[in-house]
Amino acid sequence: MPTALAYLIVVLVWASTPLAIKWSAEAGAPIGSVMLRMLIAFLLGLVILLALKRRLRRDRRALRSYAAAVPGVFGAMALSYHASQSLPSGMLSVMFGMAPLISGLILQALPGATRLRRWHWLGCALGVVGLAVVFADSLTLGGEVLGALLLMLGAVTLFSASGIAVQRVAAGVGPLEQTLGALALSLPCFLALWLASGEPPGLPLSERGLWAVLYLALFGSLVGFLCYFLILSRLPAATVSLVTLITPVLALGLGMLLNQEQPSPSMLAGAGLILVALGAYLFGDRLTRLKAIDEPSTAPKVAVREPE
Repeated sequence: MPTALAYLIVVLVWASTPLAIKWSAEAGAPIGSVMLRMLIAFLLGLVILLALKRRLRRDRRALRSYAAAVPGVFGAMALSYHASQSLPSGMLSVMFGMAPLISGLILQALPGATRLRRWHWLGCALGVVGLAVVFADSLTLGGEVLGALLLMLGAVTLFSASGIAVQRVAAGVGPLEQTLGALALSLPCFLALWLASGEPPGLPLSERGLWAVLYLALFGSLVGFLCYFLILSRLPAATVSLVTLITPVLALGLGMLLNQEQPSPSMLAGAGLILVALGAYLFGDRLTRLKAIDEPSTAPKVAVREPE
């Protein structure tokens, strides 16, 4: 698949996923909904793998890569589904937009990582301010919203750490195999959590919720993860992180248009600060380098004789 097409698919899928998550969990069975989604995605992916006459790698390095993805699949998704019952779908995407900032901070604690520069730290500071505005607004809305925001903060931290871990393992696993391996190891975790949650065995899904689960299984889990791992293996992490700058704006618009969501002015202001923070984090160094190139050099010019 061309990298540009995979990138576009990730943007569109990630922008629509928060709204689909909210619809699929609206019947009050978030763990059952996400488990059904992952099970369908795994079975569909397995059929595709068999049709391609390929096998799932089971060597030690591949298993490490699958295991590294589990926190981003199981942990982040379980927390996100719980949070979706109290937060507007657009805010789910905005919170996931914090991933590059959190990834940058996590990398500072790891050996061999590039040190953050002033624009990175400025972006992180603005992100914290934006997050503080969102959290302050949630205090007026009740503890349920504040708890959901904390769950989303945990989800995006797990997602960021998982992405770093997969890249550091560098097992060379294909995107389809990586997706299936991560789902295979995540499904028992979802099953255990579902059994412990006390949710009803028969999922009380509405018609809209059922279609949302099917959409998430095919696109959110299978196609989305497949394209995500593909661009993760082909593009620099900073380029992949741009997805998180684009999708929150689209997700907020979809939530308002299709789900009649009306985030408070303070919540929107906080979301705006987070997006500005992402822009500063992702583009600051690039703008600084371009400015340096455009400025005339103060060094004395040396005449160079043209070849005859």
